[in-house]
Amino acid sequence: MKLVFAPIGIVAGLAAGLIAQKGFERLWALFDDEDPPDPADRDAHIAKLLPALLLEGAIFRATKGIVDHSVRAGFARLTGRWPGSEDKDDT
Repeated sequence: MKLVFAPIGIVAGLAAGLIAQKGFERLWALFDDEDPPDPADRDAHIAKLLPALLLEGAIFRATKGIVDHSVRAGFARLTGRWPGSEDKDDT
């Protein structure tokens, strides 16, 4: 089942990343009129960079986790098998 689920998981992961990025941009706009600081920017101040990175990481991880779990649950409903640690036959 892992081989069957892998392409679905990859596409879902990419979609989750795009959704998370858009969510972060919208949420950041509520806090600051400027774009979020770029870690590669020499003039980026830690006081603004740290909260931006923490917020971005939290949104990305939460979005990815929710999308991943939802896609796995949908796959399990369709196939009757959970793709992941419970799938003992694909080791």
